[in-house]
Amino acid sequence: MAVKQLKLGLVGATGMVGSEFIKILQERQIPVSELRPFASEKSAGKSLHFRGQDYPLQTLKEGCFVGLDAVFFSAGGSISKIWAPKAVQEGAYAIDNSSTFRMHPEIDLIVPEVNGDLLEKRKEPALIANPNCSTIQLMLALAPLQKKFGLKSVRVATYQSVSGAGIEAVEELKSHTLAYLNNKEMEPRVFRENIGFNNLPLIGDLEDSGYSNEEEKMIHESRKILRQEDLKVSAFCVRTPTINGHSEAVWAEINKSIEKEEFLSALKGAPGVKVHDGRSDSYTSNRKCDGTDPVYIGRVHRDYYDQKTWLFWCVADNIRKGAALNGIQIAEMIFDINNK
Repeated sequence: MAVKQLKLGLVGATGMVGSEFIKILQERQIPVSELRPFASEKSAGKSLHFRGQDYPLQTLKEGCFVGLDAVFFSAGGSISKIWAPKAVQEGAYAIDNSSTFRMHPEIDLIVPEVNGDLLEKRKEPALIANPNCSTIQLMLALAPLQKKFGLKSVRVATYQSVSGAGIEAVEELKSHTLAYLNNKEMEPRVFRENIGFNNLPLIGDLEDSGYSNEEEKMIHESRKILRQEDLKVSAFCVRTPTINGHSEAVWAEINKSIEKEEFLSALKGAPGVKVHDGRSDSYTSNRKCDGTDPVYIGRVHRDYYDQKTWLFWCVADNIRKGAALNGIQIAEMIFDINNK
């Protein structure tokens, strides 16, 4: 049977995640017969190069998605709210990277390795939500533990790179770092205060609960993806002066007392996960995960006071698996593209 040649749209094509989409489409040899990249009006007259061809950057307008099989959205919630439903109306699957639709009860929130089976019931174009970057990597670590031992509670502290806030945030980190080294100060634009050589313990807006909306995303998205409403999840998210890659310190309480080898064995067999199975001082860092696909697990050890709680370090490239790659894997499942 001939492989379906896909007609794809990409909204936010010139951003960090959009650029990563293009790179991964090439790396995974996704069969593409047509590409429509969309960007803001300031990109008018420019083009995007893909597989030896230049595709003109288009602006969003009525009917712009007609004839496409799927559209990836990575241009922010305000754009997705209006245009993702239009893509579905015009006959395409909409795979949205914003937080706009994630908790909608009728919209699937998908990490393919964890709950991709939900896509099997989607026989017609639909809107599919891509989870928060930090949630995605956490899910790949927790799902095999839930399946093998059952999960009772999860606590996670994140250390998130500035790439999660976009190109301007990366440039701000570089300029603030250089300014600091030269005994100068620069006014912050993207962040609340200078990010150079600094940790900022608030990502997003503060909610009435005392959690930030980034932390709320992790809490509620995790329960939805794992399909476990009674799972106790707590998160504390920190922005760090690193360029790319999100790190997480995780406390996972399972339902039974096991030995370390059993814990590691459950993780080793999980798709998309790479486990350091040596001493507890084995781990992967941000810089080592940059540009790679897996979620890396290391520093695994048991809690001092609770035999059923295990601690581990979890690292992944937030622009790849935390955004673009996860979206492309969703499309691969929808259109039955084999990329094992």
